[in-house]
Amino acid sequence: MNARQIQLQAFERLLDIMDDLREKCPWDKKQTLQTLRHLTIEETYELGDAILDNDLNEVKKELGDLLLHIVFYAKIGSETNDFDIADVCNEICEKLIHRHPHIYSDTVVKDEEEVKQNWEKLKLKEGKKSVLQGVPRSLPALVKASRIQDKVKGVGFDWEEPHQVWDKVQEELEELQVEVKSGNPDKIEAEFGDVLFSMINYARFLKVNPEDALERTNKKFIKRFQYLESKAGELGKSLSDMTLAEMDVFWEEAKKL
Repeated sequence: MNARQIQLQAFERLLDIMDDLREKCPWDKKQTLQTLRHLTIEETYELGDAILDNDLNEVKKELGDLLLHIVFYAKIGSETNDFDIADVCNEICEKLIHRHPHIYSDTVVKDEEEVKQNWEKLKLKEGKKSVLQGVPRSLPALVKASRIQDKVKGVGFDWEEPHQVWDKVQEELEELQVEVKSGNPDKIEAEFGDVLFSMINYARFLKVNPEDALERTNKKFIKRFQYLESKAGELGKSLSDMTLAEMDVFWEEAKKL
């Protein structure tokens, strides 16, 4: 791996290129914090895809794209004299030092779980009014539910055993079935949400990331369905011309691949 001096030189090179682009490129000159936001979200998801695919070369590329965005935001901040890349780095350094007293002070912790609990307690001491204040409002609902549960666990609001969570899942499923029979759309939606929330909670106890698990299933389904489409094409048919029984033959083939 590269020595620290080489790493710093590479980062300085990126900062210099960013200065050039901001001064000379018509597109880069026009960008604002607001116009970059949706692009940053897209880059983050692309990084997530590369990680799920375990494509390390692609991870390297996507990390570069994300780092560019961070440098871009800092450059814009420097132009309005609000902050620059040094402020960004120092801010996170100070936060990490403050929230790791077991490394930078004399606090003693016994395990990872106690580190997480101390992290949430320190955030409250910093002025946060709620442990849930740090959960971004714009997170996708599934990811948000997972983060909410992680946060409240950090202050001790949690189940004790996995079987208790599974019992809750079954309870929520029963309540959903009651509302399905009643036919009230609002109540069905509410109970369905409770089922999903409890399943995400159960995933946490199983040490499964629900977002990753669902995305792996998405990828698996896409791969199998595209196999089905290709086989239909080889027969000169569209899927709408095939019976479910015919499609199921190729679906079973896809599962064995």
